[in-house]
Amino acid sequence: MITINNINQSKPYHMFNELYLEAKYKNQSSIEAIAISSYNPLLKEVESRFVNLKYIQDNEWIFFTNYNSPKSQQFALHQQISALFYWNSTNTQIRIKAEICKTSKDFSDHHYLGRSLNKNSLAHSSDQSFCIDSYEEVLDKYNNALANSNLLLSRPDYWGGFSFKPYYFEFWKGEKNRLNKRDAFNINNNEWKHSFLQP
Repeated sequence: MITINNINQSKPYHMFNELYLEAKYKNQSSIEAIAISSYNPLLKEVESRFVNLKYIQDNEWIFFTNYNSPKSQQFALHQQISALFYWNSTNTQIRIKAEICKTSKDFSDHHYLGRSLNKNSLAHSSDQSFCIDSYEEVLDKYNNALANSNLLLSRPDYWGGFSFKPYYFEFWKGEKNRLNKRDAFNINNNEWKHSFLQP
């Protein structure tokens, strides 16, 4: 689930919230899963991966990760991202374009302290996306971190939140005969401009 606090009152946020509640009512699995695409300007490559969106606060969309991971390095080099939800329970796709930055240390600390020791042990033990000799070594590192409960009470500096602020939304709703409905919103001078797109 996504924790939604004081969501922005503009039309695209209202539409997102309605679609989210509809999918939630229909028991959409992994409703918080969002694909984030980033650009690596050094390799001239685009990469995508799913993350769990944890919060929407006003116009900020927030997830957490390892700051040393490849995606975090890509965010530092190129702050523009695209993001994508797909909820099969309602045949809905939501595309987002946004600028991304780190959350404050205080916000990351607050979220970290509300997590389970099991999750925090992985935050401490994993050099996310870097090579390791075996899965058994992953488990050993995890169990060693889990055994050190004092260590887990403190958030590691290399783990924390990212916040992105959308400047573009597209809401795609699948219909019969591929007569799909597509609503687009683009922000201009702090105002959202609404348009319809052909299927």
